[in-house]
Amino acid sequence: MKKLIFPFWILIGVLLAWPAFGYNGLVEVSIRSDRGFYLPTFPVSSEQAHTYRTYVEAVRGERYSVRVVNRSPYRLGVVIAVDGRNIISGKKSFLQPQERMYILDPHGAGLYEGWRTGRDRVNRFYFTEAGDSYAGAWGDHSAMGVIAVAVFPERRPPEPPPATIYEPEEPYRHQDRKEGLKKSAPQPMMPRAEAQPGTGFGEGRYSPSRRVDFEPEPVPVERHFLKYEWRETLCRRGIIDCRPSGNRFWDEGRGYAPYPPGR
Repeated sequence: MKKLIFPFWILIGVLLAWPAFGYNGLVEVSIRSDRGFYLPTFPVSSEQAHTYRTYVEAVRGERYSVRVVNRSPYRLGVVIAVDGRNIISGKKSFLQPQERMYILDPHGAGLYEGWRTGRDRVNRFYFTEAGDSYAGAWGDHSAMGVIAVAVFPERRPPEPPPATIYEPEEPYRHQDRKEGLKKSAPQPMMPRAEAQPGTGFGEGRYSPSRRVDFEPEPVPVERHFLKYEWRETLCRRGIIDCRPSGNRFWDEGRGYAPYPPGR
């Protein structure tokens, strides 16, 4: 059985405001600012099943947390990677079940505030330039600007099949069989992103945790990718409409009447 980190401060039920956007998956993922609101998000379509992608508007210098809500009645393990690095181990992540992960109780929620640097300590997430980021400090720009969450259900013992009845020469007997199922884990590739925004290694904060037993299934049931960008980048790409919208009867500072066109 794997020994995995389980935070004491897992929130049971929905204690914070529900995010403005929704998913149809087992978990909800949102980015919460230290100022008490959720960062604007702009979902985009994905060709991969059970994969959710969205843009997030980042604010320079903003401290933030990754909030994950378990909508299922089962325990779930979540591997979380920021800029391609596992937020518990700090190692390069491939969203695999062998990695360190957090555990969510049924219908519970977790608020993950930073890079875990000890059993009782994390160092805060904050938006910064790629050159100041934690991943950049390791020379890793392979998934810069992406917050990724892979969701793993807990492996449970297989149900025994019905008794098989057969007729040998001796009196009837019943035989039970158990057949194990083997699944091969895929090797998902993280999308290469432009290395402009990144997540820094901020100040330390007390964050107690403990280890629990959890054996994940070998394949994630769903994945969430949140690509955070500065507002000017989202405007330039047309993700958000940044055209000015003034009031034609309240446009101060125009001065005198201009000459008409063509004069």
